[in-house]
Amino acid sequence: METDLFLAIDLIGTFAFAISGALAAINRQLDIFGVFVVTFVTACGGGGIRDLCIGSTPPAGLINIEYLSVIFLAIVLCAKFQNILLKLAQPTLFFDAIGLGFFAAFGAHKTYLYIPDAELAILLGTVSAVGGGVIRDIMLGRVPVVLTKEIYASAALLGAIIQVLGEEGWINKHISPWLAILICTLIRILSLKYKWNLPAIKKASDTR
Repeated sequence: METDLFLAIDLIGTFAFAISGALAAINRQLDIFGVFVVTFVTACGGGGIRDLCIGSTPPAGLINIEYLSVIFLAIVLCAKFQNILLKLAQPTLFFDAIGLGFFAAFGAHKTYLYIPDAELAILLGTVSAVGGGVIRDIMLGRVPVVLTKEIYASAALLGAIIQVLGEEGWINKHISPWLAILICTLIRILSLKYKWNLPAIKKASDTR
């Protein structure tokens, strides 16, 4: 039962990130192969890094047909409804925000399942959530969102912490994944809406 629940959480996160990657690639007018590559690494990149770190090889995204099916579905939907989706305000970031919470919760859970260490689970839960977006942004020639002052990795970090609290019994483990997803996603969406940012180090003025 729990395995099915977390598989569903992972697939929902994969679908959200796949939509994010496909829209970004289509917006850059890549060909069909380019769209697939960007979509795949966005959806599976973070999870692949996590799986390699915990010794779960080959990474799930490379061997389970469910993930590939979800990615193809996302590409087809984006191609068919791109005019509608691209009219949304910041569509890539919106779907990215949805995937962020699901991947933070699942990534922390899977890491803790393989290696029951809280610090590692929090770290790799965060990497699961932000890794694919970093690879996507680099491939498309953009500064990764995680490196800017936007609230992004910090939201994923909080989601991973909540999930680990559930894994260690500090909060109800049946509630923790949904709480992690809700809080992480909500913080990210609100930060986009209200332009909440982390403080940046101001560049020194040139006095010469």
